[in-house]
Amino acid sequence: MRATQENTDPAKFFNAVLKLKTIKRQGWKDRLAMKNPESVAEHCFAMSAIAMAIADEENLDTLKIVKMTILHDLAESIVGDLTPNQVTKPEKIRLENDAMKKILKTLPQKLQKDYWQLWQEYQKKTTKESVFVHRIDKLEMALQAKVYAKIYSKKKLQPFFESARSEISGSTLARFIPDL
Repeated sequence: MRATQENTDPAKFFNAVLKLKTIKRQGWKDRLAMKNPESVAEHCFAMSAIAMAIADEENLDTLKIVKMTILHDLAESIVGDLTPNQVTKPEKIRLENDAMKKILKTLPQKLQKDYWQLWQEYQKKTTKESVFVHRIDKLEMALQAKVYAKIYSKKKLQPFFESARSEISGSTLARFIPDL
């Protein structure tokens, strides 16, 4: 990403962050026909808190991990919460990369570079921290599914638990996956 100083306006970055409060998690809407599922912002906050506690316990780079959890869905403030049923994986990557470039160009040059690097690391799963964040994403989903199990059919929720188990199995995070 080519960083520029012209047209920086951190308020635009803040607006992208705030917009995540209005974007509902599409998977819950599609699979459960929920009218008011958690927002992307709620998901990101829960991920960050869970990641912080586990990363500290496991002596990982907590600051890097928390930054990555905050950034991981930020592009959704522009493209929405895209699911595999809506777009192909390459198209999703392209759309989210374009959106992330647009969002980050509103920040000072150093932050543009640093956050873009974290974003790319997350996208490509190139470090233990980025793999950890992907797993935390699945863990948070399973924990949220457990909350929704009080209201919705366990049969409809089963795919969320299976997805989490397949992504997390063999890691230290597997112990946190709730039973349905």
